Amino acid sequence: MCVSADLADFTGTTLYVGRRTHPEHGLVHVLGYQNTAVNLAAGPNAMLLHLPGVGLTSGNLVPVGRDIDFLDRIARACQPVTRGEIAFMSAAAPVQVFEHDIYTMVLAPDATRLLSTLDRVEPRKRPRLNEDLLAFYVDHYPAHTILLCCFDNAEAQRAKPLLLWYPPTDPDLLVAPALDCHTGAQPTPGSLVPVDHRVAFATDAAPPDWGRPVAHSPTMRHKLRQFLPDAVIGDHFQGLLPNGDFAITHDDLLAGDVGKVRRV
Repeated sequence: MCVSADLADFTGTTLYVGRRTHPEHGLVHVLGYQNTAVNLAAGPNAMLLHLPGVGLTSGNLVPVGRDIDFLDRIARACQPVTRGEIAFMSAAAPVQVFEHDIYTMVLAPDATRLLSTLDRVEPRKRPRLNEDLLAFYVDHYPAHTILLCCFDNAEAQRAKPLLLWYPPTDPDLLVAPALDCHTGAQPTPGSLVPVDHRVAFATDAAPPDWGRPVAHSPTMRHKLRQFLPDAVIGDHFQGLLPNGDFAITHDDLLAGDVGKVRRV
């Protein structure tokens, strides 16, 4: 589930957010995202993700190569639990346009920069963006980078995992973007929406016996492995939940309490 520029269907969503001290980049948050997308609009479409960091470029995208099952491995490490509810770069960084699997990515320091950049997306993938939707992101997600993932496939297609790192605006709050609206209109935060998400969180500050171990592929490249966790906590969230993101504080994450994951 996510927000789309026009009518679309997204299924099989897996979300991962981790906090790591990277040997080169320092303290960062890492977002992993994967779903199956179907375009139901008459023309091109796009998925929008909001990232709580600034100054991102295409260099923040971690190439996954042939290691396309690492999010499945992370999700399998999370034993489902049945429950009821539940150094920065300048913000003036240029808009980046680049390719990732089925998506043409537009990475903008804020939503106001998207419309003027769409001519850099090839026409077959260039979506029409609702100005009210962009105004929603300006109002609700200041100090967030906006990632527009443009696609045109009318058949269900599972994208390669997306893995991004960024210096977080709040290092002690881990947030997985999961706001939901598939019509191109403004989302309604807090309204009940159907959810079917596998969500995992991790931190490299946890003690050795923390969480559930992840069985990574022994052939995984080191440059990818250094962004991924040894262990995670998480759950499979299903049913009607208030519309919003999944979040957990770092203290609650260190305590290993998946019940403290909340919708914000």
